[in-house]
Amino acid sequence: MANVCNEAARPPPGCAAREGLVQRCLRWLLAACGALVLAQAAHAAPAASATPAASTASGAELPAGADVAQRGCLALLPRLPRVEAALCRTLDLTAAPVRSVQGRVLLQRDVHTAGTEGEARGDATHPRGRGAALRVLVVGAIHGDELSSASVALHWLQLAAREGVQLARPVHWRFLPVLNPDGLVATPPRRTNAHGVDLNRNFPTPGWAREAPRYWEQRTRRDPRRWPGPAPLSEPESRYLHEQMEQFRPHLIVSIHAPYGVLDFDGPSVPPSRLGRLYLDQVGIYPGSLGNYGGVHKRVPVVTIELPNALRTPLDAEVRQMWLDLLRWMGERLTQGLGEGS
Repeated sequence: MANVCNEAARPPPGCAAREGLVQRCLRWLLAACGALVLAQAAHAAPAASATPAASTASGAELPAGADVAQRGCLALLPRLPRVEAALCRTLDLTAAPVRSVQGRVLLQRDVHTAGTEGEARGDATHPRGRGAALRVLVVGAIHGDELSSASVALHWLQLAAREGVQLARPVHWRFLPVLNPDGLVATPPRRTNAHGVDLNRNFPTPGWAREAPRYWEQRTRRDPRRWPGPAPLSEPESRYLHEQMEQFRPHLIVSIHAPYGVLDFDGPSVPPSRLGRLYLDQVGIYPGSLGNYGGVHKRVPVVTIELPNALRTPLDAEVRQMWLDLLRWMGERLTQGLGEGS
C-alpha cells in the first residue's frame, strides 16, 4: 500500500518545503490512502458476495420482505426499458429466500385471481379437483441481456394484480420477473450469470452430462455465451427455478425471452398460434434448456415468448394484447384438460 500511496496520492506541490504544513500533509496522505483502500474493497465486493449465494434456496440468514424487494427492483431500473419507479413501489414484490451469485435479490410475487365458476382454491400441496386453481409460473430475464423480457414480466404482473383474469377456474400466478439480475446489470448486459453459465442450458435434462457439453463444443463451437456450466443446476438461480417447479408444481410455464420475434412451445397440449404480433415457430429443443426439461421431460407445457427486441419493450397496447391472447389460449385449453389431474 505504501507504493500505491506514493504513486496515486501525491501531496500538493511544495507542501514538504514548509515545516508548518508537515502535519497537514501527513493527514492528507493518510486520508488519500484510506480512500484508495475503500475503493479497492468496493471493487472486490462482487467476488466476495458470491459466497452466500452458494447456499441452497433455504437461505435462512438472508433478509426477505417487501422493502428488500422494492430496493432490489429500484436498483435494476436503469436497465429496464419502459419501467418506472412507481411500478417497483406498487407491485408488492417480495424477495426470494436465495440470492444471485453476486448477492442480488431475486424478485417474486404471487397473485391469486378468482374464476368465474367459483372461488375454490388449491395449491401445489392440496389441489382441489376441477375447481382448484390453475398454477402458472412466469419467468423473465433468464438471460441478462434480454432486458425487455424483465419489463414485460413486470407489466404482466401489474395486469394480473390490477385487472384480474376472467377464466372459468381461479389462477395462482407466480412471477419471477428477473431470474438473472447479475447478467442484467453487467456492463454491458450479458446473457450468462456471474459465473459465465447460460442458465437456460443448466437444467437437468436426461443425458445432460454427455449431451450438454457435446452440444456446446460441437454445435456452438464453445461459444462462451452458451456454456451450460460444470454440472446441471450448478447455479443458485437455476436451482431456485428448479425448486419452484418442484414445489409450486405449475400446470403451465411462460418463459419470456428476446430478440427473435417468435412464439415457441414445448410439451403437451396444443400450442397457441399467436400472442399479439408473435406467431408460432417452434425452433426445437436444446440440452439443458427450460423448454426441454419442463416441456419434454416433466410434461408441463412451456410457452416461450421471443420478443422482437431485447432493448426496447413493446408499447403498452402490444404488451396487453399478448397478455389477453395468452389468457384466451389458457381458457380454450382449460376445456381440454389443462391443469387437470395434478
